[in-house]
Amino acid sequence: MIQIGIAVDVPEPWGGMLTRRRVSAGDPQAVPAHVTLLGPTEIPVRALPAVEEHLTRVAAAHLPFTLHLRGTGTFRPVTQVVFVTVAAGISECELLASAINSAPELRREARFPYHPHVTVAQDVPPEVLDKAYEDLADFSALFEVEAFTLFSHSGAARWQPRRDFRLGGRR
Repeated sequence: MIQIGIAVDVPEPWGGMLTRRRVSAGDPQAVPAHVTLLGPTEIPVRALPAVEEHLTRVAAAHLPFTLHLRGTGTFRPVTQVVFVTVAAGISECELLASAINSAPELRREARFPYHPHVTVAQDVPPEVLDKAYEDLADFSALFEVEAFTLFSHSGAARWQPRRDFRLGGRR
């Protein structure tokens, strides 16, 4: 078995800044800033080639789009999460996530409805969540999304990028 995830990376200079912000909050799950399209999902290693073929078809069928991150939001009290909101590009992320999840190997029961966002603090004390929420309230980043990335996690190392999938069949 292998654990995979699929995400849109937040490019520099914003990605590094948001990642450092999450690390400084003491978030034990701090990973590079991203918008999740498929959360951690365990699949048999033998299914990986079929998943990659599926992702190639999904990427080819979706055009690049503009993603605008702006301001903050929270999932509290349901979960202890503060995030940067997706102000534009929501529908494109939803369509990509839905298409990705249509593969039999990737179908799973979701704990919560899909809501594209960039987590900046999770499972930290309430005052740290409040600070992240306030500090990033004026945050804004606008960039083109031309690809999404398949990540894998073997259990021993952190999440590692495996392969990028260019939208619109771009190489």
